[in-house]
Amino acid sequence: MKKHLILSAVLLLAGLAAFAQEYTISDDSVSVTIDSKARLTSLRSLSSGKDYAGGEGLWRIFYNNLKEKEIQVSSNEQQPSISMEGETICIDYPSLKCRGEELAFSLHLRVYIQDGQVRFDSALENNEPHTIIRELHYPLAGNLQIPSDYKMLTTHTGGQLFDDPVDMIVSNGNRFPYMTPAQKFRQYDVQYPRNLAANCFAFTGEKDGLYFGSHDLSFQETWHGFRVYPDENGDFKRIEAGFYKYPNCLTGGSWSCNANLVQPYDGDWKQTSRIYREWADTWWDHREPAGWVKRMTGWQRVIFKHQYGEYLFRYEDMPRRVKDAGRSVGANTLMLFGWWRDGMDHGNPDYYPDETQGGVQALKSAIASFREGGDRVILYYNGRLIDRESGFYRSGQGKEVCNHDNFGAEYTEHYKFTGEGTFLGYHDTRTFVVADTRSNVWKERLAQMADQAIGYGVDAVFYDQLGAAEEFPQWDLSGEFPVPNIYSGQDKSRILRTLRDKIKAANPEIGLGTEWLSDCTSQYCDFVHIVEFTALPESFPDWFRYTFPEVIFTDRTVRDDTDIERRVGNTLLKGLRNDIEVYRCRGLIDQTPHYQQYLAKVNEIRLRWPELLLEGRFTFDEGFSCSGKDLVARSYTCGDSIAVVVTTYADKARGRISVPGYELSGSAVIGDGAKASGRGQNASVSLGKYDIAVLVFKK
Repeated sequence: MKKHLILSAVLLLAGLAAFAQEYTISDDSVSVTIDSKARLTSLRSLSSGKDYAGGEGLWRIFYNNLKEKEIQVSSNEQQPSISMEGETICIDYPSLKCRGEELAFSLHLRVYIQDGQVRFDSALENNEPHTIIRELHYPLAGNLQIPSDYKMLTTHTGGQLFDDPVDMIVSNGNRFPYMTPAQKFRQYDVQYPRNLAANCFAFTGEKDGLYFGSHDLSFQETWHGFRVYPDENGDFKRIEAGFYKYPNCLTGGSWSCNANLVQPYDGDWKQTSRIYREWADTWWDHREPAGWVKRMTGWQRVIFKHQYGEYLFRYEDMPRRVKDAGRSVGANTLMLFGWWRDGMDHGNPDYYPDETQGGVQALKSAIASFREGGDRVILYYNGRLIDRESGFYRSGQGKEVCNHDNFGAEYTEHYKFTGEGTFLGYHDTRTFVVADTRSNVWKERLAQMADQAIGYGVDAVFYDQLGAAEEFPQWDLSGEFPVPNIYSGQDKSRILRTLRDKIKAANPEIGLGTEWLSDCTSQYCDFVHIVEFTALPESFPDWFRYTFPEVIFTDRTVRDDTDIERRVGNTLLKGLRNDIEVYRCRGLIDQTPHYQQYLAKVNEIRLRWPELLLEGRFTFDEGFSCSGKDLVARSYTCGDSIAVVVTTYADKARGRISVPGYELSGSAVIGDGAKASGRGQNASVSLGKYDIAVLVFKK
């Protein structure tokens, strides 16, 4: 009996030892430990000593069967087989358990370190009848140990920076209380390549941080997973971060991904840019923009005829009133909306010049007259929307090329613009279907638009809404379960490359632009029209400007005469171009006199040093030092010169800008009490709220 008890105790201890076993890998900069349940128990920066791991599971899966559309498989319910192959932790699940049943899903995870980056590879197979594996959330860093002074950096709209990550995620997760399982967690929904401009995020401090990257050459739809779970007291405080991929793996199928990584780093947020750009340089295909685009301060974005038939402007207004308004503020470029017969957001893609204004010849003449003296015209087309009233749709071609949902119905969008009444915008709106940019018919239609624009003698062709992954993608209904196209960002990238090559072959000085900022599509464009706000408290377009300084993109939503100094000053500070869209493109800037007067001052400074403020490289805070704690400064370099743009959000601020090895060669200020002076490598500035100083130094 005693022998049996001893043997049982030995076996129990051996089992506990096996259960408690941990697996550790490390290099000179990072150490990672995973326990026998595949929980991340340590993710340590060896330079700072910070350990970010919270001891929670690395993954979760969601699948469908014929009865339920979403069933979660948790890593906590599994017992993996874990082994070491050299310096790689191998985590294998020959099958998975869910709700007490065994599923013929196999999952294989590999964790290893490469050049300081912790890589998380995954592969799965689905041999379970009548199922589809929809989502794999991996890697996950649950109960993430983030220092209190860290900020959360996303690439939303080119960059956003949040002081309190937990509060931001919780507040966003509360926006839709009846549509989410808010009792379980709060989630911040962001997706690449749509509202996210690059496939990375970070938690960043002044001296170090934690970088998450999905360095994925397929540009597939990837959600950046930000969740906050309740702690033991029920308070939502436990943050989880990771990546969500969408295998859509049907029975008999397999899927793999080797794109995801996590990297503790030393330095400030700029190190995240360097990490991402080093990877992007392996595929980045940006060409030198047309020379006039690099010198463009911005554009007037003006609707000539609206979708409901109102004429806001006519062709004859282009070379006179419209041109004069732009020139009054130093903006000599017009983005021409609503120039066709049916009006803005109506009739797409049947873009026929308006015969009531003289048709093709009148439009070409107005464009030529506007361009006299060096002014520029960008011609607008929509790259994805098809009006169901258009001849193209009624001919059957529109139905042939449009996207369909998970039940085979056409997706529709409704643009609810109003006139001065109420019925129009609420009931009588235009209805559009969404083109599949993989369609050869649609590709040919987009090419025809380029030929048309070039024939009209314009300076650039603009394709609206081609810069981001499709919100309403085409679904494949041929299998047991419907599957969406999650590669629409890649599809749009390819068509923009084709259009760029076509346009540049005709004339290298003709520009190509699109809307929505995303790295995979902006690489083929001369300029990008941003889609959301760039001057919110959390806005940080500095990230994209620093990471991809060659990409030219705009501000947005300066539509009236309010809050001008702050918003327009932000555009100058961060090197954006001005999108002048007065009264939502229904007016001109001479109808907003304060905006007109202030932008004229800003552009006067830009055009004094265009080689720096328009064509120079955005270098954020490099090359200079700033002694004023309430001063905000950004630098631009070109050749042997550096410009420093300075402003403040305090009521008053003063300080010194020093540029070692350079001498002050010029300065300019905006603001009644603004002052700037100096000699040699030093300049002193004194500014009131939103005042601006621009200091130029030469070697």
